[in-house]
Amino acid sequence: MERKVADIIKSLTILKQSGSLDVQVSEIVFDSRNAKKGSAFVAVKGVSADGHDFIPKVIEAGCSVIISENEVVVPANVTLIITDNSSKALALMANNFYDEPSKKLKLVGVTGTNGKTTTTTLLFNLYTKLGYHCGLLSTVVNKIGDKNIPSTHTTPDPVSLNALLAQMVNEGCSHCFMEVSSHAIHQHRITGLSFVGGVFTNITHDHLDYHKTFAEYITVKKAFFDNLGKDAFALTNVDDKNGMVMLQNTAASKHSYSLKSPSDFKVKVVENQFSGLVLNINGIEIWTRLIGDFNAYNLLAVYSVSQLLGEDSTEVLTAISTLESVEGRFQYFQSDTGIIAIVDYAHTPDALENVLKTIANIRTKNETVYTVIGCGGDRDKTKRPEMAAIACERSDKVILTSDNPRSEDPNTILDEMMVGVEGQYFKKTLSIVDRAQAIKTAVSMAEKGDIILVAGKGHEKYQEIKGVKHDFDDMLITKDLFKKLEK
Repeated sequence: MERKVADIIKSLTILKQSGSLDVQVSEIVFDSRNAKKGSAFVAVKGVSADGHDFIPKVIEAGCSVIISENEVVVPANVTLIITDNSSKALALMANNFYDEPSKKLKLVGVTGTNGKTTTTTLLFNLYTKLGYHCGLLSTVVNKIGDKNIPSTHTTPDPVSLNALLAQMVNEGCSHCFMEVSSHAIHQHRITGLSFVGGVFTNITHDHLDYHKTFAEYITVKKAFFDNLGKDAFALTNVDDKNGMVMLQNTAASKHSYSLKSPSDFKVKVVENQFSGLVLNINGIEIWTRLIGDFNAYNLLAVYSVSQLLGEDSTEVLTAISTLESVEGRFQYFQSDTGIIAIVDYAHTPDALENVLKTIANIRTKNETVYTVIGCGGDRDKTKRPEMAAIACERSDKVILTSDNPRSEDPNTILDEMMVGVEGQYFKKTLSIVDRAQAIKTAVSMAEKGDIILVAGKGHEKYQEIKGVKHDFDDMLITKDLFKKLEK
């Protein structure tokens, strides 16, 4: 596939231009290592490197189209475009290069601290059950129908994102449900896309290593709704104190959902057991296989989107009652000896508290709740003591352990978590660096009826230590330990 430069720079803010706009471009790249003849190179200022430093290298590799924020000297046969924001330009160019694929299907974006993966995946599964051919862009996996495409980021880079959307269009998808991360909004990865709707789940303490302040984090999330078109819908969780903030400046039609507040779409939790939830959604009672108040919110968001997109209410509720839990999100299983294990992705204070509250609402108080929890390295350090404090307050036994330490010393991470452990909780708290050993310790201590929560990694199949990803699956390890226990 080739496009003229003139066609792919539509809607860019061009401050200066030299060279021919009739040059044919076969791809758009922002990683200098991928540049070659036929590439258009967009020099993006990243967190760890500045693409402008590599312009001479890409020209040497045969690249004849450069998009830059800086004034640079290039050979006469190279087309140079100076723009105000290269990240924004990259997204707009990718959108143009792939012929605006988001306009050719119904793209729904879901943003918030917690619930994005579950909500998008449930939407994908619901619409598949309703007979649509759909796409999914999520933290866990990207999907086109029943075809899985590995996911490396919550929201892909703009070129990969538009390429995936174009592939969905080519393969006949009518809908795509997409997680929209705060990083993606801030870094212009979704700029230029046309959404038929946006969903806000909630906003809590997270990513302050990147956004620096909670106010900035809120502002970035809000920007997604600010940019929705007048023909789109904006759906918000009004039980979140910042829910209505998201809709303040949107041109989209405004809608709300809740468990506790007046709203357009309402749900009431009738029963909450490990076997599932009985919910009353807008006056109709259904049984679902998912567990916990947080999943009541997720399912209500899914139902609300379906109604805003015009689906039949009865057909949707019937399909919702058959939906399964999303991988790594409150995945519940039991050993033959009667020990209950729950694997969950909870890696923020709010998510951990929600999971432990759900367990507290279901438990009989005759059992012991063990929580195995860690915090990721090279990420927001301020939540480490808070996570430990929540685990101690809401569990009978706590084992602090490694998550993905990345480049950090895992012992240092555990020390910073221990700051949140108050004196009265010292006796019930262990600190075990080796995550497999931590899970094994919880399993060996547990007795019939006890509950083990393994939190933080959920669907992840690896543990990242010093730049190396090692195979590690909380679910498989816990199940394997259960089998050994039963022998």
